[in-house]
Amino acid sequence: MTDKAFPLATSSWDEKEYAAIDRVVKSGFFSMGKEVAAFEKLFADQIGAPYAVMSNSGSSANLLFVAALRYHSRHTLAPGDEVIVPAVSWSTTYYPLYQYGLRLKFVDIDLDTLNFDLGQLEAAITDKTKAILAVNLLGNPNAFDRIKAIIGGRDIVLLEDNCESLGATYNGQQAGTFGLAGSYSAFFSHHISTMEGGVTVTHDEELYHIMLSLRAHGWTRNLPNPNHVTGAKGDDPFEEAFRFVLPGYNLRPLEMSGAIGIEQMAKLPMIVENRRTNAVLFKQVMADFPQIRTQRETGESSWFGFSMIIDPECGVARKELVACLFSHGIEARPIVAGNFAKNEVVTRYMDHEIHGGLKNAELADTHGLFIGNHHYPLDAPMQQLAAALKAAFA
Repeated sequence: MTDKAFPLATSSWDEKEYAAIDRVVKSGFFSMGKEVAAFEKLFADQIGAPYAVMSNSGSSANLLFVAALRYHSRHTLAPGDEVIVPAVSWSTTYYPLYQYGLRLKFVDIDLDTLNFDLGQLEAAITDKTKAILAVNLLGNPNAFDRIKAIIGGRDIVLLEDNCESLGATYNGQQAGTFGLAGSYSAFFSHHISTMEGGVTVTHDEELYHIMLSLRAHGWTRNLPNPNHVTGAKGDDPFEEAFRFVLPGYNLRPLEMSGAIGIEQMAKLPMIVENRRTNAVLFKQVMADFPQIRTQRETGESSWFGFSMIIDPECGVARKELVACLFSHGIEARPIVAGNFAKNEVVTRYMDHEIHGGLKNAELADTHGLFIGNHHYPLDAPMQQLAAALKAAFA
């Protein structure tokens, strides 16, 4: 927790989440079980996806769908295949692609939406492109009708990193459900929190079955009978419980996380509604500061946080603005991981290329920041924000 009056993140837990933890403790069963299964069903129903797989983090949720596409019968990603990614996101958007030998093509972002620059995305596609991984940044969905039109009839898999955008919608459809698979995070600072946790959703039953196996050791134990991985399962449960068919992981969540998630999902409509109300207040404050570019909503954002990109010619450096915000009790941080393509981990290790230039990603990296949003009203903190900005630009 923080003593700041306008922190980056706060807890939305109350006695219901603590009672859920206590229920699991009293049960004596802590590894993945019926609580996780109940949460997965609730999550899938509430998001509008046929299948949901809970894992131990949003990062693992990304890893699961990338790994599963190595073994899929129709939508296969093989080493060397090209995957287009936006230049601004979190590290674990990119790492699973590298870990499975895929070639990353970085594309610039749109300075207003902070998602793909759609013109650059269209120009970046070649006959080598096998997948597009769209990132819905800071709660803001991509324009998926345009992306699907760009893909057209080509054999290109659309994937979504929706870890920051639970509850966002585009044309009435939940973000994270437009691609073959989508990921969500339930880390402390995100819309819902299960301590650590993530979810991958899909409408593809084969991909779902592959992820069930990969999540837990690559065994068949958690697969239905029949399934798309092995066909029929053996009749002897003693042997079948220890049958390994895929090179998997242990990405299983705890029962506590599943139980907490059930309570958190009941609060999600309230959480998103209040975040959207706070966004209206934020826009009102920012209307008086044309020196700062804020995120333009695509569809209905769930407003993970509030971004600011400072005009390089305005005479106020980001460092000065951040110091002023902190002096007024307002925490701030860079926009996710900034221009990720400039990081040493990319230049030293990853098979990659940069399409065109990344001038917008670089501007967000050097002149951008974001502040928090919360599940409760921010009337007083927004007044503090206005005072801080007036002081900074006096």
